[in-house]
Amino acid sequence: MKRPWMRAATIAGVLALTALAACSGKAPAGSGGHDPVPVTVGVVTQMNVPIVINEIGSVEAYSTVDIKAQIGGELIEVGFREGQDVQRGALLFRIDPRPYEAALKSAQAQLEKDSVQLKTAQQDLARYGDLVKKDYVTQEEYERIRTNAASLEAAVAADRAAVDNATVQLEYCTIRSPIVGRTGKLMVNRGNLVKSNADTPLVVINQIDPIYVAFSVPQRELPEIKSRRAAGSLVVQAVIPDSAVQPPPGTLSFIDNAVNTTTGSVLLKATFPNRDRVLWPGQFVTVSLQVSMQPNALLVPTQAIQTGQQGPYVYVVKPDLTVESRPIVPGGVYEHETIVEKGIAAGERVVKDGQIRLVPGASIRIQEDAAGGSAPAAPATSPPGTEARR
Repeated sequence: MKRPWMRAATIAGVLALTALAACSGKAPAGSGGHDPVPVTVGVVTQMNVPIVINEIGSVEAYSTVDIKAQIGGELIEVGFREGQDVQRGALLFRIDPRPYEAALKSAQAQLEKDSVQLKTAQQDLARYGDLVKKDYVTQEEYERIRTNAASLEAAVAADRAAVDNATVQLEYCTIRSPIVGRTGKLMVNRGNLVKSNADTPLVVINQIDPIYVAFSVPQRELPEIKSRRAAGSLVVQAVIPDSAVQPPPGTLSFIDNAVNTTTGSVLLKATFPNRDRVLWPGQFVTVSLQVSMQPNALLVPTQAIQTGQQGPYVYVVKPDLTVESRPIVPGGVYEHETIVEKGIAAGERVVKDGQIRLVPGASIRIQEDAAGGSAPAAPATSPPGTEARR
């Protein structure tokens, strides 16, 4: 006779086996003949695709000038405001000119003195030239007069050079902008003494219209870039992150004359019009350079590509609404799609979203949105996490 606790154990075991049998009778969603998996799909398209290099670039001034004094003295005038746009020839600084004006007057006076003496010596030379021919004076006296005249000629030449130098020194008292550009921070204020060719510039001027964007590309792209540039100008696009205002297109204007052996890349520069000051020196931008055109390229939505142990693959939708796992060889990226070099054909449909619940051979149900395309919304009965993403 069985005891009560043994009967209870037997009943519990029967119930457990019944529940297990019930569970084993229901296959997972997506297995053959059962609930299909809701997915969104995209179509493999074929078109001519521009091959674009995307790199991070930095904005550089078109030209930069460090303004330094070429003479020493007291700074008596600053002719601009910090951050002001200046034209070529605009007044920047004035150094006290009085010492240099005095030096110029002294040089001019010495020139006048020696010029008068030279004129007298030349007259004596002409007169003694006639006298020596008539033997009224000795040859020795004539040579002395001629030597004196030649010496004064050299003195006058030196005096003219001194006057020119003093004139230049005086001109250096006024410092003007050599380029059209924008001034930076003022390093020396009015009233300070400045030194000739000091290490610190008085101000730095950057020319920012036009402006450069510098970036580097892998050396494998160099032959194609040189070939296309030889055939015509190459358009370069620059995008400023998180900015509603973007610069107009630029033109590739510089290819460095050597490959960087450390990085295996080549430095390029593009010139951009910058009238609206959208680009600023030191700024980082995303640069796009079209290097070629790939004809009849196959494109799939980038989100359709999965990565497994055997490499990249996509789920291809078969006519009976089951899926097949297809290995592919992806290439470059064009907008929101990826170029596929091998593995699929134009017109085939691939799963864009919902792959997490799929296995090869699984049945699917394609979701449609109001516009007739693949929709991300899954039915209310779908388990959490199966909604397709936009």
